[in-house]
Amino acid sequence: MTLELYSAYVVATLIVLAIPGPTIMLVVSYALSQGRKSATASVLGVGLGDALAATVSLMGLGAILATSALAFTILKWIGAAYLLWLGLKMWRARANALEPSAMPDTPAKTIFLNAFVVTALNPKGIVFFMAFLPLFIAPDAAIVPQLFLLGATFVVLGVLNAAVYALAASALGARLRSPAMIKIINRVGGSFLIGAALMTAKLQRAAS
Repeated sequence: MTLELYSAYVVATLIVLAIPGPTIMLVVSYALSQGRKSATASVLGVGLGDALAATVSLMGLGAILATSALAFTILKWIGAAYLLWLGLKMWRARANALEPSAMPDTPAKTIFLNAFVVTALNPKGIVFFMAFLPLFIAPDAAIVPQLFLLGATFVVLGVLNAAVYALAASALGARLRSPAMIKIINRVGGSFLIGAALMTAKLQRAAS
């Protein structure tokens, strides 16, 4: 693989990652409601979820999802239902805190698991690996090392992208401490997740 080809892959991946999807909406929602303390857990969850998606895709699950409408549909609706549940839960959260220490606390383990599940269950992400990575494979070089490099690069860039969103959102949320504003944050975050659920439900296999 040439440096030019790899550089093109990095640029293309950054463009794709910069577009907010269900995973970023979840990360932002936690950052707004929980503050910077949620960033590490959510970003690590995103990284592990991306790593799992890349691994199963390279092992062939992506090909199954690309050819099996039933498999794609099942995974799509599981992901959409999970996002909807998270969104409704955040929407209904009580907003009775004036200080960061008094805000409704979500354990880091829960944040991590939710970020991991949402990322790993995104069928568009799995099919993306199968459809996108081959475009940047040099046919005259060993395939496996290239797949590993491209997959690892995506995971690293995905983690960095999620971290930027999380830190930016937490910086904004740190300035909003009144119960009224916390309620708005919960409603906005919940709406993001419900919107992400609708986005996931509308995914079409052919378009992925």
